[in-house]
Amino acid sequence: MISRELTNTEAMAEALREEMTRDPSVFIIGEDIVAHGGIFGQFRGLPEAFPGRVIDTPISETCILGAGLGAALTGMRPFVDLHFADFMTTAMDEIANQAAKIRYMFGGQAKVPMVIWAPDGAGLSAAAHHSQSLEAWFVHTPGLKVVSPCFPYDVKGLIKTAIRDEDPVVFFMHKKIFGLKGHVPEEEYLIPLGKGEIKREGRHVTVISYSIAVLHALEAANRLASEGVEVEVLDLRTLWPLDMELIAQSVSRTHRVVVAHEACITCGVGAEVAARIQEELFDELDAPVLRVGAKRVPHPFSPPLERFVIPSSQTIEDAIRKVIE
Repeated sequence: MISRELTNTEAMAEALREEMTRDPSVFIIGEDIVAHGGIFGQFRGLPEAFPGRVIDTPISETCILGAGLGAALTGMRPFVDLHFADFMTTAMDEIANQAAKIRYMFGGQAKVPMVIWAPDGAGLSAAAHHSQSLEAWFVHTPGLKVVSPCFPYDVKGLIKTAIRDEDPVVFFMHKKIFGLKGHVPEEEYLIPLGKGEIKREGRHVTVISYSIAVLHALEAANRLASEGVEVEVLDLRTLWPLDMELIAQSVSRTHRVVVAHEACITCGVGAEVAARIQEELFDELDAPVLRVGAKRVPHPFSPPLERFVIPSSQTIEDAIRKVIE
């Protein structure tokens, strides 16, 4: 495969362009996506390339999700832009009570092939209304698939797969990684939902992570390597379905685990992963599974307070040191 370096923004835009070219039922709907090309520039050029298929809406998440849901039920494949993940709270009925349940309640006669795209995460001093990581809510909701990648290769491959899926997919991207560059092949490829990837091999401890926390885990692993500690970094990429097979393979090699994410640690995805490891892989463990996550407080506006609340590479490094003591 011929590879180039793209940012996450560029990888996302390319995936959308390819899917809209391939399938005329794919369209994009959201706020200010025609006028401004998306809040991160991810839709620039698409309104001109696909007239009438990039649609600006009123400032109403209920309206946006309702329109996307109706379109999906009639055979279209909407890509719904929610500006910020925090705004999903105003459309929870459409997401959790309608999109997630319709296929089951109609015995498979109706499908909801819709992507709900939601930038999330803290670290930009955007305060409590614009900094949340809400993925655990949607992993907890039967009927939804949930994706949260980090690198451009994964972003492109997973967006294309999510658009082609017959179920609603909630697709999170951390706001601080849009400029992150990585190799992306020119040839078409897809990444299956429910498949993680080992981003760094190691033998002493596994760090299971996703989204921006993968970068923090890799930073911690690089520092610890100078001390002879070999950290394996597992990027879940998809939070549901969960790749327990890959988790089991890694845990059986290292026998020690840290689960890290930026979201609130209480009842987070890390709690589910830790519980599944304890239930299914207990005999492989040489130490308790440790979790890293944000403190259970609303996100502060103050940069020093925000840094205190959310985890960093140092937080992950500290957990690794504790689990290998």
